[in-house]
Amino acid sequence: MSTSHALSLETFELTKRFGAFAAMDAVSLKVRPGTVHALLGENGAGKSTLVKCVVGYYKPDGGAVMLDGREQQIDSPVASRALGIGMVYQHFTVVPGMTVAENLLLARGKLPAVIDWKRVRAELSAFLETTPFRLDLDATPQDLSAGEKQKLEILKQLYLKPRLLILDEPTSVLTPQEADEVLGLLKQRAHAGDCTVVMITHKFREVAEHADDVSVLRRGRLVASHAVAEVGAAQLASAMVGEGKATTVSLARDLREPGAATLQVKQLVVAGDRGELAVQGLDLTVHAGEIVGVAGVSGNGQRELMEALVGQRATEGGSVHVAGERFHATRAQNRRLKVRSLPEEPLRNACVGELSVGHNMGLRVFDAPPAARGGWLQWGVVRERARRLIAEYGVKTQGEGAPIRSLSGGNVQRAVLARELSEDAALLLVSNPVFGLDFAAVAEIHGRLVAARNRGAAVLLVSEDLDELLTLADRLVVMSEGRVVYECPAAGADRHTLGAHMGGHGDGGDEKAAA
Repeated sequence: MSTSHALSLETFELTKRFGAFAAMDAVSLKVRPGTVHALLGENGAGKSTLVKCVVGYYKPDGGAVMLDGREQQIDSPVASRALGIGMVYQHFTVVPGMTVAENLLLARGKLPAVIDWKRVRAELSAFLETTPFRLDLDATPQDLSAGEKQKLEILKQLYLKPRLLILDEPTSVLTPQEADEVLGLLKQRAHAGDCTVVMITHKFREVAEHADDVSVLRRGRLVASHAVAEVGAAQLASAMVGEGKATTVSLARDLREPGAATLQVKQLVVAGDRGELAVQGLDLTVHAGEIVGVAGVSGNGQRELMEALVGQRATEGGSVHVAGERFHATRAQNRRLKVRSLPEEPLRNACVGELSVGHNMGLRVFDAPPAARGGWLQWGVVRERARRLIAEYGVKTQGEGAPIRSLSGGNVQRAVLARELSEDAALLLVSNPVFGLDFAAVAEIHGRLVAARNRGAAVLLVSEDLDELLTLADRLVVMSEGRVVYECPAAGADRHTLGAHMGGHGDGGDEKAAA
């Protein structure tokens, strides 16, 4: 393959410390020019630190960065851009008040005092013809969905024609088709010698289908590098968490027919933050002993739906029934009907950060016997219960008296899940339960959800990760523009059909496959 434009990247014993903590410890990585190189690793493994040192966002404490075999001192993102390096960050960097055209043009850096917009728009339109997706040049980021903002971030870098392009979780808010189109285009450009691509991802499927080489970081050190064709997912997972550690949790489903309808949502209408209708006449049913997965591109009403179901957002119309009873998400109903929830960002939405782990674990039971007696809280009972749940769910904490905000994201998730599943739940309402968590925490939480389903719980699972839904769900529904537009069994579901409906390009209306 020709690699005349693509850069090779090599780091030699690259090291970065934050105080006494070595976020990256003597990492020597080689990326071949004209290839797609995937970086894998748990949260905190050093992946983002590594690429931020390469682009000059961080100054390394030791080691060297070499491009095409020559050592470079890259002390700022501006310097890295001048060397032909572009990066798509995990968080959006678009300018909210500017149009798509202005954001694209601003990515160039240096601009003339007077811009010939007629010529620039023609140039931008021609550029968009070469990309796998389109955006309205006159739209502003406020008009764009999360997926469209991610597309704009990628387009900004492609517009600059980088010689080395680094992407940090680039497909998290794209439909499967968009993700495959973007990664396919980048792989094609890399193999044509136009650029080299380094991609941070947590999706083994993306590595297998789109990467040439893969490297694994663990606790700040490089522990494995392979050609993708020579390594499997199990070997990569083992490298991520360390030899001798469990990398899988049983996700075996009991063979059973779904039971009675536990959750029934009828013609639900929910307003968004600005008064617009975020959920519009939605119908949904979840039976006992099944996981129903809700797929959809971010911003299509999933968040508002789940907030309405758990009582955090008012409804404008329609009804919700649990076990045949009109449901208003009161504390008494939640207790009596055994409704439990694991919301997105649980530290913000399901915990009191300043309270202890023990107090947070007792939020469901503090006002009922045996935790309450004669109107008084029995702290000893709550503390002993918390200790038992901490041990059972493997919550890593300095003790039940530690503030819950002092825990890592994965351990906050474990603590909340322990609280919600400490008594058998009849209905679990779960939103993006493993977003940002490491491999081991993901496996454990997935296992707990399937175990609850096997015990007969009805589980409604909203996730922006289609792979997660295909792994866990018995049945899938797709939300688009606040409505359920497609439904099918998860077994044998076609990824591209789902993606078409997620992107609003299904074969029409309220199509539902036979369940």
